[in-house]
Amino acid sequence: MFRHIMIRTVVLLLVGCLLAAGCTRKQAPAPKPAQPLEDEPTISLFINKTGEKKNLKMEEYIQGVVAAEMDTKSPVNALAAQAILARTFTLENINSGRVKQLRGTDASTSVEEFQAYDPSKINDNVKKAVEQTRGEVITVNNNPVHAWFSACCGGISASAEEGLAYTKDPTPYIKAGAQDGCLAITEPRNKAWEARIPVEQVRAAVQRTTGKDPGAITSVSVEKKGPSGRAEQIKVGAVSVGGPELRLALGSEKVRSMLLTDLRVEGGQLVLKGKGFGHGVGMCQWGARLMAEQGKSPEDIVKFYYQNVDIQKKWK
Repeated sequence: MFRHIMIRTVVLLLVGCLLAAGCTRKQAPAPKPAQPLEDEPTISLFINKTGEKKNLKMEEYIQGVVAAEMDTKSPVNALAAQAILARTFTLENINSGRVKQLRGTDASTSVEEFQAYDPSKINDNVKKAVEQTRGEVITVNNNPVHAWFSACCGGISASAEEGLAYTKDPTPYIKAGAQDGCLAITEPRNKAWEARIPVEQVRAAVQRTTGKDPGAITSVSVEKKGPSGRAEQIKVGAVSVGGPELRLALGSEKVRSMLLTDLRVEGGQLVLKGKGFGHGVGMCQWGARLMAEQGKSPEDIVKFYYQNVDIQKKWK
């Protein structure tokens, strides 16, 4: 009898332990339900050259953007990374309604209003790159991010605040200080460039930008550098002006970046020397090209420059 009681007690204890363990064991989190795929959108496009408005499928439009924004001889995976950015930029800007208010369409072919578009440059590489990433968009909390890119970051990327003076909303997903080795393969004029601009032209540019007259310009200096080494603030005569703003005012093709190696006044001219081409924020096209040559996927390339983001497939 005692033996039976002991056996029963042990069994009850074992059952109790198992039940307790079952109650306290952490349940594996349920997988997040996949976002249902939409149908491919049709967008309206304003052709700035002719004033025409046309409707076209999103992926057809993205082909024209990639062809216009990047060298179509680039490796397919670099073009595919550009396609992801172009798609993201398009959705983010359509959501904002900026061109809708201006032109009554989703997008326009003006670089100032939207982004470049040139379907005449589309080749097989571009078609393959766009199809390979069909529907892929960079998101944070399901919302498209600001999809910035530049031609050549000069070997180190910038934050939106440093490279673009952008402070409208937080952009923690932009990876600043990313070193991609782009100078190893970029063209010579991106490795080292020089611009000489008459001081009277500089004076007028500073006045337009700041509303202040710097007077006769005999001196110039970098007042503030950002973490990547870019000139965020420049003292021109007695007036302080933002580096990104001054670059645009003087001409972004001439003053190729704010990653300056020399800045001085000489012989009635402002002399600037530097490296890189563009603002350096987001993806570097030459860096993307290098990574594609190394076998990196389009998604890997994007995530080298954008941190803590998702790349979601939005449509079939």
